Amino acid sequence: MSILRRFWPGTHTGKPGNTILSPVRGTPPGERDTRAAINELSQAVRNDPDAVEIYLALGNLFRSQGEIERAVQIRSNLIVRPGLDDKFKARAYFELGHDYKRGGFMDRAMQSFEQARKLGGETEELLRAMARLYAETGSFQNAASLYGKLDHRIAQAHYLVRHAEELYDAGAVSDSKKLLHKALKVYSGSVEAWLALISLATTDREWRKTGLLLTQALGSVAPSMRFLLLEGMLSFSPSKVEATKESKGEFTANLCEAVMPALEAQAPDLILQYYGALFLLRCGNPEEANAWLAKTMVLSPDFWAARLELLGLSMDDQPLSPVFRNHLAFFVEQAKQVKRFVCSSCGIRRSHTFYVCPRCRSWHSAAFRITLQD
Repeated sequence: MSILRRFWPGTHTGKPGNTILSPVRGTPPGERDTRAAINELSQAVRNDPDAVEIYLALGNLFRSQGEIERAVQIRSNLIVRPGLDDKFKARAYFELGHDYKRGGFMDRAMQSFEQARKLGGETEELLRAMARLYAETGSFQNAASLYGKLDHRIAQAHYLVRHAEELYDAGAVSDSKKLLHKALKVYSGSVEAWLALISLATTDREWRKTGLLLTQALGSVAPSMRFLLLEGMLSFSPSKVEATKESKGEFTANLCEAVMPALEAQAPDLILQYYGALFLLRCGNPEEANAWLAKTMVLSPDFWAARLELLGLSMDDQPLSPVFRNHLAFFVEQAKQVKRFVCSSCGIRRSHTFYVCPRCRSWHSAAFRITLQD
């Protein structure tokens, strides 16, 4: 099983400016403003054919409207213009790459970016665009290389891990492990790399090593990100092939025995206490789990997730009528569907963990919602 997948998300053929778009009734105000700007720029291009900046801006407006063919036509007309300065031609190729990417033509997008690099050099903006394109098309090794040039260590380490995953799936286990250690040299706080190494240790049934790696990871990863380690480990389970060697219960018991000493050795921490309780519940130890959850209440009485677990544990000890118990169980189950994770940069809430925010694209910005107001 993969080392990360165990826890691991009208044709226009004329020259630019020949067509003036008319506002359409019923068009949203924002779109009407964009089309009005397109009309004005089209007029300006018609009156001053050498206005390269206007050409580029007009192409961007067409792209924002989803009119990719028009945007591509504008860039193409600029690129073939005789005597055009290389810096403008490089910008035209750069924007053309974004046009093709928006249209889903990834190979053409990369070719355009490469032309922009030849003409204008490796600007930060271009390298970032190329790195993202490599990542989105599954070329993780190239993505890691470019993020390295940008000195974006978190992203570089992330894609080294993704490439290690490919090597592992191809049977190159030794090379995969070397790459994971390289990722940690690039960025010692890489949650992805630590989790992948821990996953490999559990796959090999090296339980002592699992505990040691977790202890090292808890000391290296930013405290605000440590929940990602434990959330990922909660999803660990033997594959169908591995399950023939031992029962799932035995695997879970061994995992808990590796995890709990590492958590007990840490200073009191709300999130670590909570996840320790979850592991204890998974191991079938509700009494000790209850004690760990009670500690979270001392640290933060408003921690809703721990209160929810405590409520679930106390239900069996209360003399409730069958009807009331059924209703209460329903609401507890519904409450568990609350989106537990939030981006600390833009505030988007998600049900699953993430390493890069799907909305604002910030890296390692995931946080656990301590209160429901977060």
